[in-house]
Amino acid sequence: MGYENKSVLITGAGSGFGQRLAERLSGMGARLVLGDINEAGLEATNALCTGPVTLLRCDVSKEGDCQALVAAGVEAYGGLDVAYNNAGMGGHGPKPLHEVTHEEFDLTLRVNTYGVFYGMKAQIPVMLQAGSGVILNTSSVAGILGAPFLGAYAAAKHAVVGLTRAAADEYARKGLRVNAICPAFADTPIMDGVVGHLGLPKEEAFAKVSSRVPMRRIADVDEIVQAMIWACSDENSFMNGQALPIDGGLSAV
Repeated sequence: MGYENKSVLITGAGSGFGQRLAERLSGMGARLVLGDINEAGLEATNALCTGPVTLLRCDVSKEGDCQALVAAGVEAYGGLDVAYNNAGMGGHGPKPLHEVTHEEFDLTLRVNTYGVFYGMKAQIPVMLQAGSGVILNTSSVAGILGAPFLGAYAAAKHAVVGLTRAAADEYARKGLRVNAICPAFADTPIMDGVVGHLGLPKEEAFAKVSSRVPMRRIADVDEIVQAMIWACSDENSFMNGQALPIDGGLSAV
């Protein structure tokens, strides 16, 4: 899909979608700059890649770390073609909104929303200088629907969609495309936390959380990553400002 020699930045690259995305894009010829707060995870991702990779510990809740990650990519490859602002966290366990603490709400927004804001703030000037670039932000189906008992997470992911749409409009005439992907439940480390909160065996927990999904299952990581790859490819050159649900039909009902 046209990733040969493209400079691609991925946050949250130490596990889940980010790790698999890095592996897939490396096999497609991309030159990667990978960030994650989990340095051991980054090294594991690096071992899966076959092409050029630049690694940097990156806490996306810190603006300086996001700036440094972009700078590392520019230093290594001379620019930035694609950025996946993928890092995120599940936040507090399921609980009524009035029981969510200030600290829980703040941390969830700092990682999931500020992390995207800081990422785009660092990435956009580099892309503007080149006159082109593609950004994909990882939101969630909770960013386009209600998510009962996950109030902070829903707020954070709705904000990601808002940032995405604003940036898409602001920079479209300057050669940039900005979209968001909105997965439903998928078999990633975040789901491990959900399983723990439910206190059920993994298969039973997956069946419970997917009971409202028309396809009656959660997604495989590759099903989400394939959509991420397509969203930023040259073949998808006219999609801009969209929040793309990959959710087994959940947002349709």
